Amino acid sequence: MTEPRRPDLLPRDRRDLTGPFDVIGDVHGCRSELETLLGELGYDIDRDDRARPIGATHPGNRIAVFVGDLVDRGPDTPGVLRLVMGMVAARTALCVAGNHDHKLMRALDGRNVRIAHGLEQSLSQLADEDLEFRTAAHTFLGDLPAHYLLDRGKLVVAHAGLPESLHGATTGRARSFALYGAPTGELDEHGYPVRYDWAQDYRGSATVLYGHTPVHTLTWVNNTLCLDTGAVFGGTLSAVRYPEQTTVSVAAEQVWSERAGITPTHRAPS
Repeated sequence: MTEPRRPDLLPRDRRDLTGPFDVIGDVHGCRSELETLLGELGYDIDRDDRARPIGATHPGNRIAVFVGDLVDRGPDTPGVLRLVMGMVAARTALCVAGNHDHKLMRALDGRNVRIAHGLEQSLSQLADEDLEFRTAAHTFLGDLPAHYLLDRGKLVVAHAGLPESLHGATTGRARSFALYGAPTGELDEHGYPVRYDWAQDYRGSATVLYGHTPVHTLTWVNNTLCLDTGAVFGGTLSAVRYPEQTTVSVAAEQVWSERAGITPTHRAPS
């Protein structure tokens, strides 16, 4: 793992896959909540001889699609990776890269990245895993695409969303937008970057599902939906069934990470 790798970060064209899909928001190391959500969605979870989740399948042959940011801030990044990696390997799930996933991959490459925003927790948790798993996780993160084109082009999944002009694009601008959105250069009152609200101007025919910026409620905006409902901050972990467009959310078990400007919608009883 000492030799630097470059992530693929190209779009993955799977317009041949028509679903049905269950698109899942930012997990951020919340492995237990992910298991609960998959159960609510009807998936059967597979476990190894240590009772760790290593995959999940749906009796109706549905495919889970993760919008990225599997890692950081939460209590069990290795557990989330083990489960999602198993699902992707079994072709019961797809996953795009989130900015946190990309940063962790670069840290595992040995690159000079700032150890902050939960990365320190992921690195500490992964240090307790064996080399085989760390190597497999590193490869998995490095192979994640920037966005997916699905269902004959009628569905686009990208971590931070994607304007219609960038659907399927391989440019640096498209990759950057898919990972981070488009910062305006301003900061909000809590010191976080203000991002261009591309969804308000979206007029494309494809449904775009994404995460990245935590929201309190699931609200459709011009055929787009942000699925990051702040599970790691004490909110919920959310999914949308496609093409049905029905949503499912499960409450966080506790506040795993504090963030200014995010008010937890659920706290576990003390």
